[in-house]
Amino acid sequence: MMKIFGILVVSMIVCGCSSGSGDHKEELKKNQSSEETVNAHENNNTEINNEMTIDGNLFDFQIEDINGEAYDLSQHKGKKILLVNTASECGLTPQYEQLEALYQEKGGDDFVIVGFPANNFGGQEPGTNQEIAQFCSKNYGVSFPMMSKISVKGSDIHPIYNWIVETERTQSGQSDFEIMWNFHKVLIDENGNYVKQLHPQVLPTDEPVLSWIDGE
Repeated sequence: MMKIFGILVVSMIVCGCSSGSGDHKEELKKNQSSEETVNAHENNNTEINNEMTIDGNLFDFQIEDINGEAYDLSQHKGKKILLVNTASECGLTPQYEQLEALYQEKGGDDFVIVGFPANNFGGQEPGTNQEIAQFCSKNYGVSFPMMSKISVKGSDIHPIYNWIVETERTQSGQSDFEIMWNFHKVLIDENGNYVKQLHPQVLPTDEPVLSWIDGE
Protein backbone atom coordinates (compact mmCIF):
# COMPACT_ATOMS: atom_id res chain seq x y z
CA MET A 1 0.00 0.00 0.00
CA MET A 2 2.84 2.42 0.89
CA LYS A 3 4.52 1.79 -2.48
CA ILE A 4 1.27 2.47 -4.35
CA PHE A 5 0.74 5.67 -2.35
CA GLY A 6 4.30 6.78 -3.10
CA ILE A 7 3.79 6.26 -6.84
CA LEU A 8 0.58 8.29 -6.77
CA VAL A 9 2.26 11.14 -4.88
CA VAL A 10 5.18 11.34 -7.31
CA SER A 11 2.76 11.34 -10.25
CA MET A 12 0.82 14.26 -8.72
CA ILE A 13 4.00 16.25 -8.20
CA VAL A 14 5.28 15.74 -11.73
CA CYS A 15 1.95 16.91 -13.11
CA GLY A 16 2.03 19.99 -10.87
CA CYS A 17 5.48 21.01 -12.15
CA SER A 18 4.88 20.58 -15.87
CA SER A 19 5.40 23.61 -18.11
CA GLY A 20 1.71 23.88 -18.94
CA SER A 21 1.75 21.86 -22.18
CA GLY A 22 -0.37 19.12 -20.61
CA ASP A 23 2.05 16.45 -21.79
CA HIS A 24 2.77 14.91 -18.38
CA LYS A 25 4.33 11.76 -19.82
CA GLU A 26 6.94 13.79 -21.69
CA GLU A 27 7.71 15.81 -18.52
CA LEU A 28 8.20 12.60 -16.53
CA LYS A 29 10.46 11.11 -19.21
CA LYS A 30 12.54 14.30 -19.31
CA ASN A 31 12.83 14.35 -15.53
CA GLN A 32 13.94 10.73 -15.29
CA SER A 33 16.72 11.22 -17.82
CA SER A 34 17.93 14.57 -16.53
CA GLU A 35 18.02 13.61 -12.84
CA GLU A 36 20.93 11.29 -13.58
CA THR A 37 23.15 14.16 -14.75
CA VAL A 38 22.17 17.27 -12.81
CA ASN A 39 23.02 16.19 -9.27
CA ALA A 40 26.75 16.94 -9.55
CA HIS A 41 26.29 20.43 -11.07
CA GLU A 42 27.76 23.36 -9.12
CA ASN A 43 27.90 21.77 -5.69
CA ASN A 44 30.59 24.00 -4.12
CA ASN A 45 29.70 23.32 -0.50
CA THR A 46 31.36 21.22 2.18
CA GLU A 47 32.44 17.62 1.73
CA ILE A 48 29.50 15.23 1.83
CA ASN A 49 29.21 12.65 4.59
CA ASN A 50 26.52 10.16 3.61
CA GLU A 51 27.12 8.19 6.81
CA MET A 52 25.82 11.09 8.91
CA THR A 53 23.38 10.10 11.62
CA ILE A 54 20.48 12.11 13.00
CA ASP A 55 22.52 13.18 16.02
CA GLY A 56 22.84 16.93 16.44
CA ASN A 57 20.69 19.62 14.88
CA LEU A 58 20.52 22.16 12.06
CA PHE A 59 23.02 24.46 13.69
CA ASP A 60 25.80 21.87 13.43
CA PHE A 61 26.22 22.22 9.66
CA GLN A 62 28.46 24.50 7.63
CA ILE A 63 26.66 26.47 4.95
CA GLU A 64 27.27 29.11 2.29
CA ASP A 65 24.84 31.80 1.15
CA ILE A 66 23.97 32.65 -2.44
CA ASN A 67 26.77 35.23 -2.54
CA GLY A 68 29.36 32.64 -1.56
CA GLU A 69 29.75 33.93 2.00
CA ALA A 70 29.76 31.75 5.12
CA TYR A 71 26.29 31.73 6.67
CA ASP A 72 25.89 30.87 10.33
CA LEU A 73 22.52 29.21 10.87
CA SER A 74 22.98 29.49 14.63
CA GLN A 75 22.06 33.17 14.27
CA HIS A 76 18.48 31.86 14.03
CA LYS A 77 18.48 30.09 17.38
CA GLY A 78 15.17 30.76 19.07
CA LYS A 79 13.29 31.02 15.76
CA LYS A 80 11.16 28.54 13.88
CA ILE A 81 12.74 27.90 10.49
CA LEU A 82 11.13 26.86 7.21
CA LEU A 83 13.67 25.28 4.84
CA VAL A 84 12.64 24.98 1.19
CA ASN A 85 14.46 23.71 -1.91
CA THR A 86 13.67 26.06 -4.77
CA ALA A 87 13.82 26.18 -8.58
CA SER A 88 13.34 28.94 -11.15
CA GLU A 89 11.73 26.97 -13.98
CA CYS A 90 9.19 24.80 -12.19
CA GLY A 91 5.41 24.93 -12.26
CA LEU A 92 5.64 25.58 -8.52
CA THR A 93 8.04 28.53 -8.91
CA PRO A 94 5.22 31.05 -8.20
CA GLN A 95 5.41 29.81 -4.60
CA TYR A 96 8.27 32.30 -4.28
CA GLU A 97 5.59 35.00 -4.11
CA GLN A 98 3.80 33.27 -1.25
CA LEU A 99 7.05 32.52 0.55
CA GLU A 100 7.99 36.20 0.41
CA ALA A 101 4.51 37.25 1.58
CA LEU A 102 4.81 34.83 4.51
CA TYR A 103 8.25 36.17 5.36
CA GLN A 104 7.02 39.76 5.26
CA GLU A 105 4.11 38.91 7.56
CA LYS A 106 5.72 36.48 9.99
CA GLY A 107 9.48 36.89 9.61
CA GLY A 108 11.44 38.47 12.43
CA ASP A 109 12.39 37.41 15.93
CA ASP A 110 10.28 34.25 15.87
CA PHE A 111 10.39 32.92 12.31
CA VAL A 112 12.61 32.80 9.23
CA ILE A 113 12.61 31.16 5.80
CA VAL A 114 15.83 29.78 4.31
CA GLY A 115 15.85 28.86 0.61
CA PHE A 116 18.11 26.27 -1.02
CA PRO A 117 18.21 26.40 -4.83
CA ALA A 118 18.61 22.89 -6.24
CA ASN A 119 18.77 21.44 -9.75
CA ASN A 120 17.76 17.89 -8.87
CA PHE A 121 14.33 17.76 -10.50
CA GLY A 122 14.04 18.00 -14.27
CA GLY A 123 17.00 20.41 -14.49
CA GLN A 124 14.64 23.20 -13.44
CA GLU A 125 17.30 25.26 -11.64
CA PRO A 126 20.08 25.46 -14.25
CA GLY A 127 21.40 28.94 -13.41
CA THR A 128 24.40 30.11 -11.44
CA ASN A 129 24.01 31.53 -7.94
CA GLN A 130 24.20 35.04 -9.39
CA GLU A 131 21.53 34.29 -11.99
CA ILE A 132 19.27 32.73 -9.36
CA ALA A 133 19.66 35.74 -7.05
CA GLN A 134 18.81 38.13 -9.88
CA PHE A 135 15.78 36.05 -10.89
CA CYS A 136 14.43 35.95 -7.33
CA SER A 137 14.91 39.66 -6.79
CA LYS A 138 13.54 40.81 -10.15
CA ASN A 139 10.51 38.52 -10.34
CA TYR A 140 9.47 38.02 -6.73
CA GLY A 141 11.31 40.56 -4.61
CA VAL A 142 12.74 37.78 -2.45
CA SER A 143 14.26 39.15 0.74
CA PHE A 144 14.45 35.99 2.87
CA PRO A 145 17.88 34.32 3.07
CA MET A 146 18.88 32.29 0.01
CA MET A 147 21.76 29.85 0.14
CA SER A 148 24.18 28.65 -2.53
CA LYS A 149 22.86 26.05 -4.93
CA ILE A 150 23.15 22.53 -3.53
CA SER A 151 21.92 18.99 -4.14
CA VAL A 152 19.01 17.73 -2.04
CA LYS A 153 19.08 14.08 -3.09
CA GLY A 154 21.34 11.49 -4.68
CA SER A 155 25.01 10.64 -4.15
CA ASP A 156 26.03 14.29 -3.71
CA ILE A 157 23.26 15.26 -1.28
CA HIS A 158 24.24 18.14 1.00
CA PRO A 159 24.78 17.14 4.64
CA ILE A 160 21.83 19.26 5.82
CA TYR A 161 19.45 17.41 3.53
CA ASN A 162 21.02 14.07 4.34
CA TRP A 163 20.26 14.82 8.00
CA ILE A 164 16.67 15.78 7.08
CA VAL A 165 16.13 12.59 5.09
CA GLU A 166 17.63 10.33 7.75
CA THR A 167 15.61 12.00 10.52
CA GLU A 168 12.32 11.69 8.61
CA ARG A 169 13.06 8.05 7.84
CA THR A 170 13.64 7.34 11.52
CA GLN A 171 10.58 9.23 12.74
CA SER A 172 8.16 7.93 10.11
CA GLY A 173 9.53 4.45 9.55
CA GLN A 174 9.68 5.11 5.78
CA SER A 175 13.01 3.63 4.79
CA ASP A 176 12.68 5.01 1.25
CA PHE A 177 11.88 8.65 2.07
CA GLU A 178 13.57 11.37 0.02
CA ILE A 179 12.87 14.97 -1.03
CA MET A 180 10.08 14.63 -3.59
CA TRP A 181 10.34 17.71 -5.82
CA ASN A 182 11.05 21.43 -5.90
CA PHE A 183 9.51 23.44 -3.02
CA HIS A 184 9.41 20.53 -0.59
CA LYS A 185 9.13 22.21 2.80
CA VAL A 186 10.89 21.25 6.02
CA LEU A 187 10.00 22.66 9.44
CA ILE A 188 12.68 23.18 12.09
CA ASP A 189 11.99 24.22 15.68
CA GLU A 190 13.60 26.96 17.76
CA ASN A 191 16.37 24.64 18.93
CA GLY A 192 17.37 23.52 15.45
CA ASN A 193 15.56 20.19 15.66
CA TYR A 194 13.69 18.64 12.76
CA VAL A 195 9.91 18.76 13.17
CA LYS A 196 8.38 17.45 9.94
CA GLN A 197 8.28 17.75 6.17
CA LEU A 198 5.46 19.06 3.98
CA HIS A 199 4.54 18.08 0.42
CA PRO A 200 5.74 20.51 -2.31
CA GLN A 201 2.16 21.35 -3.24
CA VAL A 202 1.36 22.51 0.30
CA LEU A 203 1.46 26.28 -0.12
CA PRO A 204 3.58 28.43 2.20
CA THR A 205 0.39 30.20 3.28
CA ASP A 206 -1.63 27.02 3.90
CA GLU A 207 -2.93 26.08 7.36
CA PRO A 208 -0.24 23.47 8.23
CA VAL A 209 2.45 26.14 7.91
CA LEU A 210 0.56 29.00 9.54
CA SER A 211 -0.68 26.96 12.51
CA TRP A 212 2.85 25.66 13.13
CA ILE A 213 4.32 29.17 13.09
CA ASP A 214 1.61 30.44 15.45
CA GLY A 215 2.03 27.45 17.75
CA GLU A 216 -1.52 26.21 17.35
